[in-house]
Amino acid sequence: MDETLLRSLTPSVLGILVRRGIDFAAAEDAVQDALVEAVRVWPADPPRDPLGWLTTVAWRRFLDAARADTARRRREDLVDEEPAPGPAPTVDDTLQLYFLCAHPSLTPSSAVALTLRAVGGLTTRQIANAYLVPEATMAQRISRAKRTVSGLRFDRPGDVATVLRVLYLVFNEGYSGDVDLAAEAIRLTRQLAAAIDHPEVAGLLALMLLHHARRAARTAPDGSLVPLAEQDRSRWDTRSIAEGVEILQAALARDQLGEFQAQAAIAALHADAPAAAETDWVQIVEWYDELARLTGSPVVRLNRAVAVGEADGPRAGLKALAAVDDALPRYTAVAAYLHERDGDLATAARLYAEAAQQAPNLAERDHLTRQAARLNALLRR
Repeated sequence: MDETLLRSLTPSVLGILVRRGIDFAAAEDAVQDALVEAVRVWPADPPRDPLGWLTTVAWRRFLDAARADTARRRREDLVDEEPAPGPAPTVDDTLQLYFLCAHPSLTPSSAVALTLRAVGGLTTRQIANAYLVPEATMAQRISRAKRTVSGLRFDRPGDVATVLRVLYLVFNEGYSGDVDLAAEAIRLTRQLAAAIDHPEVAGLLALMLLHHARRAARTAPDGSLVPLAEQDRSRWDTRSIAEGVEILQAALARDQLGEFQAQAAIAALHADAPAAAETDWVQIVEWYDELARLTGSPVVRLNRAVAVGEADGPRAGLKALAAVDDALPRYTAVAAYLHERDGDLATAARLYAEAAQQAPNLAERDHLTRQAARLNALLRR
């Protein structure tokens, strides 16, 4: 079963159903039913027209549900509009669906969660991890969002800021390696940048390109994580870096600074350094100060503590870290790194081991476990 094919077709099927007048929640349920049926049927009998097959099955699943629900009998007049057999038109509705999911009746956080689940293809657990909340909490949030939009016509698209946040979360999930969505997020952001003259859209595109340029160097042949300081910079995609920097410079020149532009500026400073030792950490700290001012994010303050540790020494980094909530994910890993830099190997080894137990994915857990083992070996000498 080609899961990538199914994932790529989902937005188009969803868009077709929404354009035919089905409310989003019902359309999303019908598409999910069709995907389950495809997983069951396609291995033994693959269709010649996958999009047409999924559209027809999803439409029939919707009609079955509509007939069974007396509150929706008014939808039965859509029966005669069932698509005729034959290839379905190839239309990329993905970006439009991102805007439609950012419906004005939803809060930004609910709109993001709904879009990631229904259009981005992420699981509830992946979305919960991105939001740093329990999976049960996120499941309730998505259910509430579906109930809110149930029965509404999606003719009032949401705002650009919500769509940008969704695209960035999709990119980050793909960049983590759990789901290969990074390239799709870049493609959609390029479409958005071509359609909207907005400095933050350009900032997000630049940020994605600069991060994606390092992807090949992020893992070793055995799949283990390679920290930024240890990456082989000859494997970085210089063309993507040059494009990202050019886009960023044009956005910054408009003097309308936003969080994505600030993040891209930090990524550009990393990309500009020929070696890790030549990184301009002082300027990176300044950009983190701007980013903290723009967002007030505790995660930004956590990352800033690392930058301060590099710019002004590990003691200064630990002092900055003391002002950050120690319940944040990766707090313990940052503390371990700064204690190691400060020469306290015993504390660092203990903290690396604790951080490994808290790691959000297997690759990160293995990396932190190896760090703890390395320091423990040094302490035994």
